Amino acid sequence: MHSHNHSHAHSHNSDGASKRIGWAFFLNVVFTIIEFIGGWLTNSTAIMADAVHDLGDSLSIGTSWGLNKLSDKEASSTFSYGYKRFSLLGALINGLVLITGSVWILFEAIPRIAAPEMPQVEGMFLLAIFGITVNGFAAYKLSEGNSLNERVLNWHLLEDVLGWVAVLIVSIVLMFVDWPILDPILSIGFTLFILFNVTRNLKETLMLFLQATPDKTQLESIQTLILRHEYVGDIHHFHTWSLDGEKNVMTVHIVLNSDINLRQIRQLKQDLQDSLAAYEFEHTTIEIEFVDELCRDEAMAS
Repeated sequence: MHSHNHSHAHSHNSDGASKRIGWAFFLNVVFTIIEFIGGWLTNSTAIMADAVHDLGDSLSIGTSWGLNKLSDKEASSTFSYGYKRFSLLGALINGLVLITGSVWILFEAIPRIAAPEMPQVEGMFLLAIFGITVNGFAAYKLSEGNSLNERVLNWHLLEDVLGWVAVLIVSIVLMFVDWPILDPILSIGFTLFILFNVTRNLKETLMLFLQATPDKTQLESIQTLILRHEYVGDIHHFHTWSLDGEKNVMTVHIVLNSDINLRQIRQLKQDLQDSLAAYEFEHTTIEIEFVDELCRDEAMAS
């Protein structure tokens, strides 16, 4: 018994999402370049730290944009499960780039705690205004969409807006008070925040890559649900894993508790289909084994 769940009615919505994500990507890339130049010109490690943050967001948005287009492609003989797993590869690359950038910022910022240098405050102030405007506009564009991709990216952009508000506040304070140490402190704060989130996301991504069970509680509840059926005696080779963190796959061998006829087998399959519908698996494969039948997988292993 094999079920396969695909929707073909989202191409129009996907086109709209692609345009909105494309807009956000273009704005972010241009602004990230301006930010790195601005951070260098203003001598501000805080702006450099936010540039690294924006670089990460640009990579995330670019990956999401590409995947949004890829998601419309049908599964092929090469990628029989489709293209959703590419998002994990994108997340892994993004994470490694962000960790490298963050370590570089820490090497720049930590020595400045001991010997702080005054940044070019007016430039910081203008870049902060620009940053709030650009990221705010990109977030507004994405808020028009309903896709999960857009909602996640929208949170990234709102984080950026808050980061630029912090830069704006520091630049205003530095206009009136000679506290250059605020700049490296802010950059270290930004960087530690990025590292915390990236490390957590990298751990999740690696677990998915290694095909860890996405939800142990769900696994136990499905096991209980299947074993509760009147025709089921036992189950084994029961696995769930995730394609991309959202779309999951399930396989299981079901051992019958008695010899049943074809009508009862059909009833069992229908009952399982109805019971598992709530879990919205992308693929389910169920092997039914008769009483005293040797499991094919175990026979091959021996």
